[in-house]
Order: sequence, then C-alpha cells, then structure tokens
Amino acid sequence: MTEFIPPGTRFLALPSPFPMKRGGMLHGARIAYETWGTLDAKRDNAILILTGLSPDAHAAANEANPEPGWWEGMLGPGKAIDTDRWFVVCVNSLGSCKGSTGPASIDPATGEAYRLDFPELSIEDGADAAFAVVRALGIERVACVIGNSMGGMSALAFLLRRPGIARSHVNISGSARALPFSIAIRSLQREAIRLDPSWDEGRYDDASYPEAGMRMARKLGVITYRSALEWDGRFGRVRLESDRRDDEDPFGLEFEVESYLEAHARRFVRRFDPNCYLYLSRSMDWFDMAEHGGGDAMRGLARIRVEKALAIGVHTDILFPLQQQEQIADGLRAGGADARFLPLPSPQGHDAFLVDIERFGAAVGGFLAEL
Repeated sequence: MTEFIPPGTRFLALPSPFPMKRGGMLHGARIAYETWGTLDAKRDNAILILTGLSPDAHAAANEANPEPGWWEGMLGPGKAIDTDRWFVVCVNSLGSCKGSTGPASIDPATGEAYRLDFPELSIEDGADAAFAVVRALGIERVACVIGNSMGGMSALAFLLRRPGIARSHVNISGSARALPFSIAIRSLQREAIRLDPSWDEGRYDDASYPEAGMRMARKLGVITYRSALEWDGRFGRVRLESDRRDDEDPFGLEFEVESYLEAHARRFVRRFDPNCYLYLSRSMDWFDMAEHGGGDAMRGLARIRVEKALAIGVHTDILFPLQQQEQIADGLRAGGADARFLPLPSPQGHDAFLVDIERFGAAVGGFLAEL
C-alpha cells in the first residue's frame, strides 16, 4: 500500500470524527490541496478546482513545486484561469492515494492501512471534505467552482450541500448521474482488479501486487477516455517494427495502438493504489442527483443556487456524453441560474479538457472574464 504525494502538497486535518454519507466515519483524516495566486482583501476571488478520479492536487507549477501540473496549460499567470486575478485552490479527492485520506492511508485505530476497512465512499463525502478546505482558508463564498469529469459530480454535490457557497460554476465533461454505459465500463475495470489473484481481497503489497488487473483496468479506461476518431487519426493500422514485436507470442503486441495502451498502463499501475481506484470508481456509479430531487435528477439540479454556470461537453465523449452536460445546464437554469451549454467539436473525447487547451481555455477564460 503506497501513497503518491507530490512535493509541496499542503494538508488540512478534517473534523474528527468525519461522518460519511453511507455510514461510518473517519478519525484523524486529512485532505490534500495546493493553491496559486493571492486571496484578495475581500476574500471573494477564490476558484475551487475539483478533479477527476486519478489527478493529484498539483494542477500547475507553483512556488512549492515548480514541476508542470496536470492542467498546466490552463492555470497560471495570464492563462485561462489567471492566477494574477484569481486565488485558485485545487483539492485532491477524499479516498485518493495522492495525499488525502483513503484506503491506502493508515487507520489510526489499527496502525495498519485501511484497505477494505475504509468506509463506503460517496461523491458527497469528497464534496464535504473540499468544503472544509474552503472554510479553513477563510473563504466565505467561492467566485467559481470548476469540476472536471468526476470533479463535475463533486462540484454539483458541493454546490447542493452548501447553498450560496459559490457565485458561479463551470462543469466540464461531468454529469448529474452515471449512465449505464459508464457504470458497465467501471464495473469491468473493478472486476479486472478483483480477479487478479494478487489483489487478495485488498491485502496486496508491493511484492505481490495486482499489476495485471490494474493494467487491464487502465487500458479499458484509456480506451473510453479518447475517441475512435482520435485512435484512427493517431494510429491507424500501423504495425510495430519487427524489433518491437515478440515473435514467440502469437497473440503479442502487433499494432502501434496496442503498444501505446500497454505503455500507458504500465506507467499508471504503480502510481495509483488499486483499492483507492475501486472506491473512487464505485463512488461515481453511486452518485445520482435524483436522490436530491425526489427521484428526479432535473429537480435535484434545480435546487442548486448559483448566479452563472457553464456546462462544457465534447461531441466525441462516449463516457460522459453531451446530453449529460446539456442536462446540467438545463437543470441549473431551472433553478434560476444564467446557465449555458457549450458543446465542443474536439476529437480527443473525454480527455479533451486535458489536452485541447486552445478550445477549453477560450471557453473557461471567456466565462471567468465575465465574472
């Protein structure tokens, strides 16, 4: 069991005990976060970023850690999220292995890693932890909450559970509830991990590690994060050179796209804890704004109170398809927000917000300039 914490990460001790939505509580838990820019005298220029499943809190370089972050192109002086104007906070999700308390963390009651003794994790728990960070920084009201992918779910929960906490919201490739296709994919990912004999009911260690299961889970994820259009344009049917093929294996890697997936998976498997992956993945499946709207997700969304909102989606996203971002905009508008839906023609699928900075930067930067 290993945690992967970037240099310069800051930590907040959460209230103890910290109650969890689905039962149980955490004692001595913490949340990891990083900041950029300066909080002004009125404390009204804060932007909160909530992330997808795997990123850490290091969204961009800062004084504490000059290494480029996962959203480097979007965040910084003069960029779309301009840190000369905004005080930006990025929170690592509760349940992760990137500094926030999760299944890979030590349970103070036993002195051992939580593993599967970690309480059932919900998106709402992560939202509550993020709220604790905001309050600890002395921020009464956030100028904007930006949520990407799973972070889009977390942002909706954050806004719903803390009425009036934010003036505006940008939801990027997020959703108000998981669709059956997304649940099915994540179910297969979890099954790949759990069927690896080395997973051993969550009792693996570095010497006996479910590497094969994590590789398969990551490959499935990457396939759905991108689009068929990008796979075709980037790789086509190009085959590996003979010196890169294993001729002893009749079913070994033969195409460039296979080699790409394999390399991508191998870089990931030892950099994210398998049990944390299982917990965060399941929390996305459980999330449903209909719980907060008497069985109707649109009514749940309409309970959120923000002044302005922008829901951005991508035509080629198969994991969080466009109708989900359109639903978010419609629901927030029903609640009184000046909410807009923006579909982008990016070919990169669900991961477009990480790589298509030109399109997403213009959209997010334009929205923030209006605040």
